[in-house]
Amino acid sequence: MRAEVRHQLKQDKFSRTTIQVAERTVHWSVEHKGKLIAGAIVVAVVAAAIVGAWYYLQQQDEKASVDFGKALQVMDEPVRAPGAPAQPDQPSFASSKERATEAHKQFQAILDKYPHTRAADFSRYFLGVTSAQLGDTAAAERDLKTVGGYHNSDLSALAKLALAGVYRDTDRTKDAVDLYKQLMEKPSQTVSKSAAQIELAETYQAAGMNSDAKKQYEQIQKEAPQSQAAQLASTKLQELK
Repeated sequence: MRAEVRHQLKQDKFSRTTIQVAERTVHWSVEHKGKLIAGAIVVAVVAAAIVGAWYYLQQQDEKASVDFGKALQVMDEPVRAPGAPAQPDQPSFASSKERATEAHKQFQAILDKYPHTRAADFSRYFLGVTSAQLGDTAAAERDLKTVGGYHNSDLSALAKLALAGVYRDTDRTKDAVDLYKQLMEKPSQTVSKSAAQIELAETYQAAGMNSDAKKQYEQIQKEAPQSQAAQLASTKLQELK
């Protein structure tokens, strides 16, 4: 049997089956007209709810973004010199702790008020960062671990980098090293391989593991000899001599 004939038979069979199904559907529709109309109304209501939910989330995102911008601005405000008075026309803080406290409060408010927005995800990251600045290691670890598990790889990488810094500052060298190695294996737009390598090398150096630090600095120079990371590695190697 020629291929064209077989194809035509398949097409005819498909057409007949489709028509039969359509006919049965028409008959069912006539017999169950009331149910069909009710079903259509339900579908319309659900569709409207979806559109409404989408619009609501868009509105929430916009409001959350405005508040997030204000919270970020707080983190960028200057810290006054000791004894310097506050200026009414120039926002500032008496200490970095006071600034971190205010920023933390605003990021928490965003997370509480707009929990299902993109701004909330970034706010949780900054909650971890400000908790670390305030010395609340447990809270910092909790929030940064949560963000480290997000699907947004760029935000997740930032959280892991910050968490590794918390580990390094609290003498959890092994935990910090493990995270830096993860970041080296899967670099992102926010945390490059060389950035993770530098942090790893500095962690080794801070822990007195100078041999491991030297190997990392030399590896950076080998992989990207013309980069800023290589220049920094060269300076660090001089410190180790």
